[in-house]
Amino acid sequence: MTETTRPVGIGIVGAGVISEIYLKNTTGTFENIRAVGIADVLPERAEARAKEFGVKAMTVDELIADPEVEIVVNLTIPAAHYEVAKQAIEAGKSAYNEKPLAITREHAEELVALAKEKGVLVGGAPDTFLGGGLQTARKALEDGRIGTPVAASAHFLGRGMEMWHPDPYFFFQPGAGPLFDVGPYYLTALASMLGPVKSVNGFARASFPERIVTADGPKKGEKIPVNTPTHISASMQFESGVIASLMASFDVWEVRERATVLTIYGSEGTLHLPDPNTFGGTVTLVHEHTRETEELPLTHGHTENSRGIGVSDMARALREGGEPPRASGEMACHVVDIMVSVLESAEEGRQVDLTTTMTRPAPLPPDASAS
Repeated sequence: MTETTRPVGIGIVGAGVISEIYLKNTTGTFENIRAVGIADVLPERAEARAKEFGVKAMTVDELIADPEVEIVVNLTIPAAHYEVAKQAIEAGKSAYNEKPLAITREHAEELVALAKEKGVLVGGAPDTFLGGGLQTARKALEDGRIGTPVAASAHFLGRGMEMWHPDPYFFFQPGAGPLFDVGPYYLTALASMLGPVKSVNGFARASFPERIVTADGPKKGEKIPVNTPTHISASMQFESGVIASLMASFDVWEVRERATVLTIYGSEGTLHLPDPNTFGGTVTLVHEHTRETEELPLTHGHTENSRGIGVSDMARALREGGEPPRASGEMACHVVDIMVSVLESAEEGRQVDLTTTMTRPAPLPPDASAS
């Protein structure tokens, strides 16, 4: 085994619910990475996951210092993303954060600059844009199937997490809410296809000052103070000229159309994309004039839950160099800038011009085995 073919060692920080799929995929799905260990502020959680997947349970400091760990995968709560990633980067490790990269524009920019200074890589979720559904849509766009993109819409509407999550407190605090919790899926999908956003106008409110946990569990009946906007509406102008609408809500009970909408409108047709919180889904093309609807066959694989594909692609970039990681820190930082700018616009009542930009990630090659 050569250095370029040796699997990259992965250390996971955060043993919560999402760690299960990351461990499953980093121990079995992606051959170029291998999970070395897992850490958590609650040692018993790390020990349970370690036993389940045959990896080492560690403290955070032990994991970051472990010479076998080359990429630290940070699955902590959003408020801790910056600190854990910064510690990893300063130790000479590459870092991959769950979404969002950070909860402030300044911290996101600092992580990108620090990684460059230290000669390591930084990136972040979501990596669903690398799944078969959105990569099929990207190919249709690149092939000119809808002509020149002129507009887009991204809507995700529903009630808050207090109805199903056993401990939903952090969803209603700064760094979460629908924009920071769900928004990265939609904004990353659009940015990966349409490029960077130039400016935004936003409106936002917290419709209800508190939430009551109704999900079964020890927190049932507890009141949660709402300290972040839970209903957001915004307009975004991309550098390409595309104008998009964004609506994100934890405040509505029912919608007559699909609660999740992601659509790109072109000069020669319309492309309806799948839910960007999934890897597969249906891609539909509506042709101009005739308005005939065509369901596009998927051209790419990874249509099941492939969380960790962004980590695998970072490992590819780490070993091979050349093409940067697709789920890059640059794009993740730009998505943070979009979200922060929307809230700034809403608070200050003005258009906000973004201070960051990005380069669209390279598309994945089509998969001959895709259906």
